[in-house]
Amino acid sequence: MEVVSLVLPVFAIIVTGWLAGSVGYLSRSLATGLVHFAYNVAMPALLVVTIAQEPARNLLEWRFLFAFGGGSLICFALVFLAVRTSGKHDLASSTIYGMTAAMTNTGFVALPVLHAIYGQPAVLPAAVATVFVAAVMFPITVILLERNGKREPSASSSGLVQQILLNPMLLSTLIGLAWAIAGLPIPAPVAAYLNIIAAALTPCALFAIGLGLSIEGLRAHLTTSIALSVVKLVIMPLVVYGLCVISGLNSLYTVAAVICAAVPTAKTVYVLAHEHEVEEPLVAATVSMTTALSVGTLLVALYLLSGLVAGREVTAARMATQVGLLAPSCTFDNNTRHGRKNCI
Repeated sequence: MEVVSLVLPVFAIIVTGWLAGSVGYLSRSLATGLVHFAYNVAMPALLVVTIAQEPARNLLEWRFLFAFGGGSLICFALVFLAVRTSGKHDLASSTIYGMTAAMTNTGFVALPVLHAIYGQPAVLPAAVATVFVAAVMFPITVILLERNGKREPSASSSGLVQQILLNPMLLSTLIGLAWAIAGLPIPAPVAAYLNIIAAALTPCALFAIGLGLSIEGLRAHLTTSIALSVVKLVIMPLVVYGLCVISGLNSLYTVAAVICAAVPTAKTVYVLAHEHEVEEPLVAATVSMTTALSVGTLLVALYLLSGLVAGREVTAARMATQVGLLAPSCTFDNNTRHGRKNCI
């Protein structure tokens, strides 16, 4: 029920925007202004305050990055190459297809879900996943879109580099990373200021998705949206889980990696698509579809993983203590919000 209560309000905001546009309460043209605000103001604020406050050493858990990051990049590459080699889509369109299937909404869905169920110990991996999306997935998207988007191309390669580096999302990511590496605290008034602006991202972006969404557009992209949703909600979590097993990632981080992969497509993909005028209806339809379907897929994933993890930890601990190889093992009690330790 906690998953349902967290995901349903997200979907409800999209529906509210759609209703407002459908009945003529608000003009659909207002979606453009909301997206511009989200892209140029709210998202940069969120990226800076999220990345800058995370200690640099915590961003380097290589097994988690290998599993979640590797799964994200693999799914992006598979969809990107499949679309690109079809010969029907240019570089920018293929990029949006790939990111719609691979860029995940870690910050606003995965993190609160994991925190609500597993407590504070699960927050760090979710934060690392959010930083990976911001520091790797966003720049890749921006670079490819700026390289072959619908905007006027730069006159030279130096002009292209300048255009990329001045992109609000990439620039804010670099600022956040530099701040984290320096290890400087963000002054409280500055952090409060950035958090207030960042808090506007979710309602603005989700409402804009709904406001710009039409039933005709959803029907027109139904088959493609279903295919992308399957990749996002089923294939990507399976790929990430396989990489977790290969790397020997611990149980809690394995659950976090898979749940981060199993949440809906990030609404910021729509912000990027709208800003660059590439595949907007398709992204809006897929964000809506993955948001609705994730209520069920997240419940299934959490049920399967929680049982598997609990069984492994208890069995391994008992076997170790019986043969005298290890001292009694302590594990986090997943039923407590603060991760109280229980020893077997």
